[in-house]
Amino acid sequence: MRAYHLTATGAEARLTDLPEPIAGPGQIGVAIRACGLNFADLLMLKGTYQDTPPAPFIPGMEIAGEVISLGEGVTRFAIGDRVAVYSGQGGLAETGVFAASRAVKLPDEMPYEHAAAFQIAYGTSHMALDYRARLQPGETLLVTGAAGGVGLTAVEIGKLMGARVIAQARGDDKLAVAKAAGADHLIGADEDLRARVLELGGADVVYDAVGGDLWKAAFRACNPEARLLPIGFASGDVPQIPANHLLVKNLTVIGFYIGGYLKFRPEAVTQSLTTLIGWYLEGRLKPHVSHVLPLDRVEEGLALLRDRRSTGKVVITP
Repeated sequence: MRAYHLTATGAEARLTDLPEPIAGPGQIGVAIRACGLNFADLLMLKGTYQDTPPAPFIPGMEIAGEVISLGEGVTRFAIGDRVAVYSGQGGLAETGVFAASRAVKLPDEMPYEHAAAFQIAYGTSHMALDYRARLQPGETLLVTGAAGGVGLTAVEIGKLMGARVIAQARGDDKLAVAKAAGADHLIGADEDLRARVLELGGADVVYDAVGGDLWKAAFRACNPEARLLPIGFASGDVPQIPANHLLVKNLTVIGFYIGGYLKFRPEAVTQSLTTLIGWYLEGRLKPHVSHVLPLDRVEEGLALLRDRRSTGKVVITP
């Protein structure tokens, strides 16, 4: 099979031919039809992601495809089933084997490209806003990096949950994408985020995928008892949190990493995904895929993320 393979930490990943993997106990073999790219893939390739597997490995954290083999003890799936899998790794290849506990069946109405673009971005936003932050109807949600892969889904899901959504993004085209996803108010990169959010009444929940100065400004624009979710650090600057400010304004910073749930409570992830697929079938969610590229253009897809030139998701189709 063809795969985008990293042989050693610090080396360059390359497209190469590898033996097809064999499904072990509790695993399913999948012909991979689509793999969603994530900023975490870039960090994983550099060895700086918090959950980087030991080399050698194949990156690609979320896939959709067709079951082609069953490991011992697997009864929930059959050969030919369409599935989505939060794989964690192994997605940038023509085939892969994955834990059956991480997979859900896909309805025929959902294209593989949408399913592969769906899991991490929508799953992160749904679990973060609902399960962790307990976002309530009528509250104000501030989303930074609102046109990115996860930010855009936070806008969409926040609006579905009844929040008033303030979206921050870089450039008119990205702000237009956030507005189309349901944002009520837009803030450009050249505006004073703190001042604008305070003018709009302050934030009750902050969903920050950027970090750095944007986090600092969002932190200072919070209402008392606001909840802040540090989802990612696309700026490269991991913010430090002043505990005395948390105390004075009764703020709560909530740690959330969806991949961690795969280790201690995978059913929470699959339950969330089942809910989200239901919303998709009802027409309430519309995944935004800006680029669909073949496997031999995977480095082009990763560059789109690295240079922040994509809106929504980039999907590779092995």
